[in-house]
Amino acid sequence: MNIINILRTYIRPSLGRGLGVGLLFLVLCVSCDDYDSWTTSPSAKLEFSQDTVAFDTIITSQGSATKTLIVSNTGDKGLRISHIALGQGSESPFHVNVDGQYLYGGVGEDFEVRRQDSIYVRIEVNLPAQDSDDILEWQDELQFTLESGVKQRVVLTASGMDVIILRGEIITEDRILDARRPYVIYDSLVVASGATLTLPEGCTLMFHDGTSLFVHGSLVANGTLAQPVTFRGDRTDRMFPYLPYDNTPNRWGGIHFFADSHDNELTQCDIHSGDYGIVCDSTEVTEDTNPLLLMEDCVVHNIGGPGLTFIHCRTQVTGTQISNTLGHCVKISGGAHTFIHCTIAQFYPLSADRGDALNIGDMEGTDNYRPLLWAYFLNCAITGYADDVVMGDFSENTLPDIDFLFQNCLLRTVDSDADQRFQAITYDNPDSLEVNGKDHFVLFDTENFLYDFAPDSLSAIRGLADAEYSRLFPIDRRGVSRLADGAPDAGAYEGQ
Repeated sequence: MNIINILRTYIRPSLGRGLGVGLLFLVLCVSCDDYDSWTTSPSAKLEFSQDTVAFDTIITSQGSATKTLIVSNTGDKGLRISHIALGQGSESPFHVNVDGQYLYGGVGEDFEVRRQDSIYVRIEVNLPAQDSDDILEWQDELQFTLESGVKQRVVLTASGMDVIILRGEIITEDRILDARRPYVIYDSLVVASGATLTLPEGCTLMFHDGTSLFVHGSLVANGTLAQPVTFRGDRTDRMFPYLPYDNTPNRWGGIHFFADSHDNELTQCDIHSGDYGIVCDSTEVTEDTNPLLLMEDCVVHNIGGPGLTFIHCRTQVTGTQISNTLGHCVKISGGAHTFIHCTIAQFYPLSADRGDALNIGDMEGTDNYRPLLWAYFLNCAITGYADDVVMGDFSENTLPDIDFLFQNCLLRTVDSDADQRFQAITYDNPDSLEVNGKDHFVLFDTENFLYDFAPDSLSAIRGLADAEYSRLFPIDRRGVSRLADGAPDAGAYEGQ
């Protein structure tokens, strides 16, 4: 019988207004009590937002980010949980908070989940160091025992790696870091003038937020295709379930070569997700000067500032990808520079106010003249989102005499074939090419920040290169022969 019929049957006008209100309150209380009823039926169970809570590989002895498990009761009566416990109890590396109550010793008691309601379980993990060079797996389970005696569980897993921590380290004499374990850098890493830091294949440097590598001496990083040398941030968790922090920019500082630095060599290096990529300060530049920096088969990608900034120095960059930077991908202010088989791609996804793919000139700011001795771009692919991504910043009347050359390149810029310094150029714009911009490349996943800058089968990058220069660098940065099909591709990658 519904409430209205009850009132009509049992409440008479003569009883008075006060008694009627009292009876109405009593009925509502009965109704509320029915709403708050509980069940001990073995068929009534909890539902979990996931059956396994898995943590990515984390650094041992450092706390993880927090993950959330939602525990729901979809039944029509409430469920009481006698206790929630970690399988390993107080020995577990996992730490759990249930609806605001921390599980001290890995155990908590007397929890309730009303009907059609949920509680939130927050989970963290702090793995102990194991003095191991291997990534080790850890597992426990979170056990739920209902008032009915029903037991349910959720699996907890984590991977942990031991690291070597360098805090405010200054390299004052020649040193070789081994690759047994990653290095985590705090308060920046400095290579002093006169010292050489050597990084062998497979070496990984993980920099804390805002931390950089400052080189006054020399840096030699000898990665390989199978085991590159990696420069990255130290966050190993995820911004969103689908997006690792390592796929986002501004996770650390960058690499800075100062004026007293010399003879730096980077081979098969992966430099990503910094505030900037590489900065090279002004040095003496002549035809006989050794390059301040040699880069071969490297990647500078996903940078929250400029990619390569070369200020009146001498560099040689071959087989290298420089891509997706908030600032210019490559900024040249004077000096002497050679780029061969490079992909310079400006498709930074987080801001429309991104820099150029290539910005070249003889000025640093408005007042500092930096003579540009030469700049050669051979067998390169230089493109991006904007209509024109190749820009110049030259002092008055110097441009006609500058020694630069673009040859056998894909360029997203204004047609300059009348200038002899542009030879065998394919111009990347909708008027000249059916496939243009990002469609030149194999993969563009802007949601997950995943990119593959190998040329697509329909791209004009295919077969564009001059074989004479390809023979100098016959293998691309992924180990593919440029010469096997007799028509080498421009850029850092040979299409497959």
